[in-house]
Amino acid sequence: MDCRRGSTVRLKSRVLTIAGSDSGGGAGIQADIKTITALGAYALTAITALTAQDTEGVRAIHTPPPDFIKLQITMALADPGADAIKTGMLGDAATIEAIADALKHTTLPLVLDPVMVAKGGANLLANDAVATVISRLLPLATLLTPNLPEAAALTGRPVHTLADMRMAATALRALGARSVLLKGGHMEGDVITDLLMTPDGIEEFSAPRIESRHTHGTGCTLASAIATGLAQNLSLRDAVLRARAFVRAAIATAPGFGTGHGPLNHVAGLSALNSALLPDPG
Repeated sequence: MDCRRGSTVRLKSRVLTIAGSDSGGGAGIQADIKTITALGAYALTAITALTAQDTEGVRAIHTPPPDFIKLQITMALADPGADAIKTGMLGDAATIEAIADALKHTTLPLVLDPVMVAKGGANLLANDAVATVISRLLPLATLLTPNLPEAAALTGRPVHTLADMRMAATALRALGARSVLLKGGHMEGDVITDLLMTPDGIEEFSAPRIESRHTHGTGCTLASAIATGLAQNLSLRDAVLRARAFVRAAIATAPGFGTGHGPLNHVAGLSALNSALLPDPG
């Protein structure tokens, strides 16, 4: 079959992801690149850490020097450039300082995913680095995307109910984030509610929980999908709605790899295109 037939996806938008590498491929830089590409944008990377991990957990972490991380960001922004930025695993205070220095003059949309703990339980952000995230990065964030434990760590207050989520979102905006998408997946129940708070108000998005152990990288995927939408000039609300739909499809069609917290299907939305362009392997 001639693979030139059918629609051609032209990459007109660029997203820089600043995050850690997941050797298992389900989260971090790997999930970000897959998501950005699947949604039709060009992915650039600055790698903040190398992890040795599988679906059961993180075995080891190696961190590059902060100056090298800053150089990756500076060069990527200079050429080929970016239209939006997403941050994920940042590791320690020195890394955060370097990233903030590299981004302090940018006016690009920034989606800040405050990654603190891996799905398997490993700490991915030093305890003494939380204050640095608050002081240096929150004021730069177009959107902050914490889950409930991360919101609790950033605000210093427990977040267990929808009322707690509203108070936490208000507190996080007061700390400097322009808007907050507080993810409710850690709350018990058959329905998951996320809360979006912007300068224009607050809105709730609810959907039935998809029961699956294949949820590794959901936070990375969601934040990258939102950043891609912003790079493509979607409104924040529309970028969030598309990203939530993308993540749900990726969970629902997860490939089932691994014995622990398995990865998502980041190409769920490309199945129709693949069918049109590629021959049947059978």
